[in-house]
Amino acid sequence: MNMHQSNPSSSTPNRRTALLSGSALSAAIITNTTTKGLHASDGESRDPKRVVKIALIGSGGRGTGAINDSLTINENVQLIALADIDRDHCERTLAAMSRRHGDKVDVKPERIHIGLDAYKQVLSDPDVDLVLIASPPGFHPLHASEAVKAGKHVFCEKPSCVDAAGYQTCLATHDEAVKNGTAIVTGTQYRRQVNYMGAVEQIREGLIGDIISATSRYCSNGIWFKNRKDGMTDTQYQIYNWMHFNWLAGDQICEQAVHNIDAMNWVMGSAPETAYGCGGRFTRPEGSEMWDSMSIDYTYPGNRTLSFTCRQIPGTQGDNGNVIYGSKGIATIDAGSGGSRITDRDGKELWSMKGSIADAYKQEHKDLVDSIRSGEPIVEFRQTAESSLTAVMGRMAAYTGQKVTWDFMSKESTLDLFPAHLDWNGELPEPAHAIPGKVKLT
Repeated sequence: MNMHQSNPSSSTPNRRTALLSGSALSAAIITNTTTKGLHASDGESRDPKRVVKIALIGSGGRGTGAINDSLTINENVQLIALADIDRDHCERTLAAMSRRHGDKVDVKPERIHIGLDAYKQVLSDPDVDLVLIASPPGFHPLHASEAVKAGKHVFCEKPSCVDAAGYQTCLATHDEAVKNGTAIVTGTQYRRQVNYMGAVEQIREGLIGDIISATSRYCSNGIWFKNRKDGMTDTQYQIYNWMHFNWLAGDQICEQAVHNIDAMNWVMGSAPETAYGCGGRFTRPEGSEMWDSMSIDYTYPGNRTLSFTCRQIPGTQGDNGNVIYGSKGIATIDAGSGGSRITDRDGKELWSMKGSIADAYKQEHKDLVDSIRSGEPIVEFRQTAESSLTAVMGRMAAYTGQKVTWDFMSKESTLDLFPAHLDWNGELPEPAHAIPGKVKLT
């Protein structure tokens, strides 16, 4: 990432400022935009040949993967705009997608937008129907909120939020999308993976009996860390190395392990009532805010307990998947393409199903576009926001050493990690990693 470019933006509104001034900003965007949102009221919305025009906000690896999945699985779609803080990201994505998808890519030079405020240029473009949001997670609540206010359909990568303030923004955005008739599909692909769907159906039908408890693990090796380059300001460096700053990523439990938390909320039928946990750090580089392991006990309604562990430590044995223990049997739902199986309490197999995560990554984009064209847009931001806040609740339980309740996190918490003033050329404090007993619950 080249951070020595000309200043792409001197500042961008923080989330709290955005919530206060967002209506004015959105009104200006909508006033200047003739939105062709493919709404249910639009007679052309059910025309499968109508081209859905897409913009990508965040052209890094995950964003490139998301737009590739959408262009691969959908007919009559076209990428027309890109936004990122780094022009090189946009150029690489454009070159790769042009090679793979030909006429499905038509990005003119004036539709490559660079800077912290580049997303605004995408949202003010009257030709954009659908935006794919793959910016660092701390920006997701703001970007999704403004996209919906501008009348755009949305695909937003996980997690939806990294703190309580972002959660409240996501709930408001979900409700506004329902009101507007605009879709929001999120990057929780397991909900569209056939073996996950099959296992949940079997559990709902009682094949394992009553759910008693569960275990879930997202344990892997290390993850990338980027050293600061000469000349970088604090803001530039933290966004460049975004994984390691909680206002941007929320630690591993939010940024990565939220996949398994979302799956378990789905299985249990709700968010948990409490979280109590611990963890620590042994191998993270100096300057990283992340822990490298957390173990959380979540208690769900009905006194059902989930023992959840996530870890990123080089040289350790990986384990990624979910096991649900019932009064009659046991359901195992492996991550990736590992498949699902159900046995009775004696180990006799009762049911199994294979699944492909690659297919699920694509299916979420097909479901999104199909729902837009049908005039019945999917809106699922609330469920992913609840899973994301469940991850935040676990993180705060570990960081503080306190039992944390869902009622507190969803109704009382004032936790807002987004910087009060975000200036591309400005200073930001380098946060210290959490120490239980010293970090307070807010």
